[in-house]
Amino acid sequence: MKTKHAVWIAFFLNLSYAIVEFIAGGIFGSSAVLADSVHDLGDAIAIGISAFLESISNREEDSHYTLGYKRFSLLGAMVTAVILMTGSVLVILENITKLFHPQPVNDEGILWLGIIAVSINVLASLVIRKGQTKNESILSLHFLEDTLGWVAVILMAIVLRFTDWYILDPLLSLAISFFILSKAIPRFWSTLKIFLDAVPEGVDIKQVKNDLEQLDHVASINQLNLWTMDGLEKNAIVHVCLEHVNHMEVCKEAIRTLLKDCGFQNVTIEVDEDLATHRAHKRKIKELEVNQSHGHIHHH
Repeated sequence: MKTKHAVWIAFFLNLSYAIVEFIAGGIFGSSAVLADSVHDLGDAIAIGISAFLESISNREEDSHYTLGYKRFSLLGAMVTAVILMTGSVLVILENITKLFHPQPVNDEGILWLGIIAVSINVLASLVIRKGQTKNESILSLHFLEDTLGWVAVILMAIVLRFTDWYILDPLLSLAISFFILSKAIPRFWSTLKIFLDAVPEGVDIKQVKNDLEQLDHVASINQLNLWTMDGLEKNAIVHVCLEHVNHMEVCKEAIRTLLKDCGFQNVTIEVDEDLATHRAHKRKIKELEVNQSHGHIHHH
C-alpha cells in the first residue's frame, strides 16, 4: 500500500513541475530546460502508467491469471524505459542544430528554477527510494538523474551570468539525454529478459544443476527451468531421475532446500521413476527444430 502512495506522490510532483518547467523554459528561452520539461512530462505519464500497473500487480492470482499479476509491474518498468529512451532521442535530434546556432537565455530565471527543481526532485527521490520492485528502482534512478541534471543547469546559469557561452545550453541538454539513454537502455534490457523468462540475473544455471546432481540418490537431472516473474520472486521446475523410488521424499526435500538456499521461492519437482520415463519426459528440442525447418521448406 505504501508503495502505491509513494508512486502517486511522485507522479503529481512530476506532472505539476513539468508544466511549470515547460512554461518557464519557453519564457527564459532555454532549450536545456525545455528538453527537461518534455522529458519530465514523459516521465509523469510513465509514472502514472506505472502507478496504475503497480496497483494491479499486487492482486492475488485468479482464474484469469493463475500465476498472479506480478508481470504488470514489469510492464510499467518497460513503458517507463521506452518513454525515457524516446524522449531522450527527440531531445538529441532537436539540439544538434542548436549547437551551430546557440540562442541567448535568461540565466537568472533558470537559476531560481533550478533551485526549486532540485528541492522537488530530492523530495520525490526520498519518498520512493525504499522501493524494492523493478519499477520503483527505475523511478528512483530517474529522480536522481533529474537532480543531477538540474545541478548542472544551476552551474550553467552561474557561468552564463558572467559569460555569454550560450552554446552550453544545447551542450548540456545533449549531455543529459545521453546520460539518460546510457541508464535506460540497460534497464530496459534487463526488464525485457525477465519478460522473456530468462534465467534470473546472478544465477549460474550450470552450477545449480551440478549441485543438484551431487545430491544423494539423484541419478540425473533431466530438466531444469529457472525464471522469475518480476525480478524478485524466483521459480524453479526440476525433473529428476532417482536411483531408487523409495528415496523420493528425502530427495525432494533435499532439492527443495538446495533451491531455497539459492533464492528460489517456488519450487516444483517432478520425479521420474526410471530412465525410460525420464527419456519420455525429455523434450527433444533438436527434433522439434528439425520438424520446424522441414515445415518452413514445405511452405515455400
